[in-house]
Amino acid sequence: MMLQKERHVLVVFPHPDDESFGIAGTIAEYIEMGVPVTYACLTLGEMGRNLGNPPFANRETLPQIRKQELLDACDAMGLTDLRMMGLRDKTIEFEDPEKLITMMTDLIDELNPSLVISFHPTLAVHPDHNATGVAVIEAMSRMPEATRPALYMKAFDNDTLKQLGEPHIVHHTPDVADKKIAALRAHASQTIWMLPDMEKRWAANDTEALDWLHNEAFYIHTFK
Repeated sequence: MMLQKERHVLVVFPHPDDESFGIAGTIAEYIEMGVPVTYACLTLGEMGRNLGNPPFANRETLPQIRKQELLDACDAMGLTDLRMMGLRDKTIEFEDPEKLITMMTDLIDELNPSLVISFHPTLAVHPDHNATGVAVIEAMSRMPEATRPALYMKAFDNDTLKQLGEPHIVHHTPDVADKKIAALRAHASQTIWMLPDMEKRWAANDTEALDWLHNEAFYIHTFK
């Protein structure tokens, strides 16, 4: 489907590259539409296992490398409002819940978005992903219904279809595929192991690979 015009979109993910793997097409297309987009990235992904192939990072240099990769990915998408929130990778689930909720609430209060995009609280595979979704949902559940933005969630656990059914929203974004590819390339420490194969598949018009490149699926959270 075509993207709907929004007042402001707030994206909340825990790691550099979450945005590029998951919603780079959506981000780039909103920006081309003139919709302001803010990306709140909670950590620098400093505990990531991938160090490049062959390795060009180590435990000491990875945080700074991933920070620069994130900046380069945002440039590729045209995103200018990046918030690096300063939390530690692989610890989001252990943070004080009220600290996280306050962080999300402050962002929403400042930006007044009409749409928030984050991870599903149980079906996003990584503990940091799930914990981020929990905090976003709790913060938004405390808002008055009349002023609460919509919430789109990314879910990709093996049980997603079984538990949630087909996605509620699928953004079709082939016109900005070049920007999504550039954003993925920017995260070289994390993507260099898989991009050459994916690029061959895209060039060969592999249906499954092109579907992943061109379509981004979301579930709409319903607040009780």
